[in-house]
Amino acid sequence: MSDACYVYCVIASGRRPRPTQGSRGLPRTGPVRVLDADDGLYVVVADAPLSEYGEAAIARGLANLEWVSRAAMAHERVVESFGKADAVLPMKLFTIFTSDARVLAHVSEQRKRIETLVRRVTGHDEWSIRVVLDRARAEQAATKSRVSSDGRTGVAYLAQKKARRDAAKELAERAQETVADLYDRVSATARDAKRRTASELPAQGGSLLLDAAFLIPRSRTASFKTLVSREAKAMARHGYGVTVTGPWPPYSFVQD
Repeated sequence: MSDACYVYCVIASGRRPRPTQGSRGLPRTGPVRVLDADDGLYVVVADAPLSEYGEAAIARGLANLEWVSRAAMAHERVVESFGKADAVLPMKLFTIFTSDARVLAHVSEQRKRIETLVRRVTGHDEWSIRVVLDRARAEQAATKSRVSSDGRTGVAYLAQKKARRDAAKELAERAQETVADLYDRVSATARDAKRRTASELPAQGGSLLLDAAFLIPRSRTASFKTLVSREAKAMARHGYGVTVTGPWPPYSFVQD
């Protein structure tokens, strides 16, 4: 067999979904198409040549970050093109079966699990929030709040120096409390939330303090965006940068 069946996602919908006109999937795969499962479940797939996406070919490709990145972007592009469906369950990158029949058999075998996930995410979108801290700005704001002197006297200089030391010492604790408060407030509007482990890797604009995903009911999208906008403006005055992205399919909430 020269081709296998590449799977992008499973969809629950009252109407049969249709691929976006001109929708393109992974390089050298066939046109995106939809398989009918049963009871409103559909599977988005494409034919994939084994010469490009067989086990050995993928193993070789994983050593090429550019190749993996192109594949991941194409995979996500197809999944996100169905984002208006009632529920979209994204599959992992490089989910491949030997045939359409094996795909449908797998869906049937996993029916209970799929139904649980569909109930969880129907009518919801994933939104992501990242918070970075500009330490210089944060320390400056903290020091300014402590010292109001113009700095022309020796006493004032020493007071400012002490204030800077105190601000630096307290900054980490205050930052953790700030992002924890933000996470709790946003979580109250979400059906589910996941806080990814804060990384020590540098992030554009400062140190990464929060990287979280929220499963937001579409009926609460406006209130969610208003809340985050208000919090972001308040935090910006203290050196925090808040970035919100979405809506996305619920990538973070379909893996048990």
